[in-house]
Amino acid sequence: MKFLIDNWFLVASALISGGMLLWPMIQRGAAGGIGTSEAVTLINRQKGVLIDVSEPAEYAAGHAGGARNVPLAKLEGASELPKNKSLPLVVLCATGARSAKAVAILKKQGYENVSSLNGGLRAWRDANLPVEKSAA
Repeated sequence: MKFLIDNWFLVASALISGGMLLWPMIQRGAAGGIGTSEAVTLINRQKGVLIDVSEPAEYAAGHAGGARNVPLAKLEGASELPKNKSLPLVVLCATGARSAKAVAILKKQGYENVSSLNGGLRAWRDANLPVEKSAA
C-alpha cells in the first residue's frame, strides 16, 4: 500500500494509458456494427447487399467493390434499395459515422437485417478488400 501512495503518479499514468488502449474497443462495441470479415460472410453466404451512403463524389473516388450508392439524404424511398426487406444489408460510408444513422433509417423502413460496417471504407481498405472507382 505504501508503494501505491508513494508512487501515485506512476499508478495514475498506468491507469490512464490502459484506459486509452481500451477506449477504441469500447467504442466499437457500443456502435453495434460489424467487422469486415462478418460483412464478407453476410455478402457471400446470405446474399447480403452493400449500401454505400456516401455522397456521389466520394463514392466515385473510391467505394467497396459491388456497393450500391444511396446517399444518406436520399435513403428514404430510394429505388436502389432491394425490394426484399429480409435480405441482409451492410451499410458503409467513409468512416462509419453516417452509416450508423442510415441503419436507423432503414430499420424504420422495415428492413429486418441491417448492420453498419465498423470503420467504414477505411476498414474495408485496411482489410485489403476490393475497392472500385467510377466516373463522377
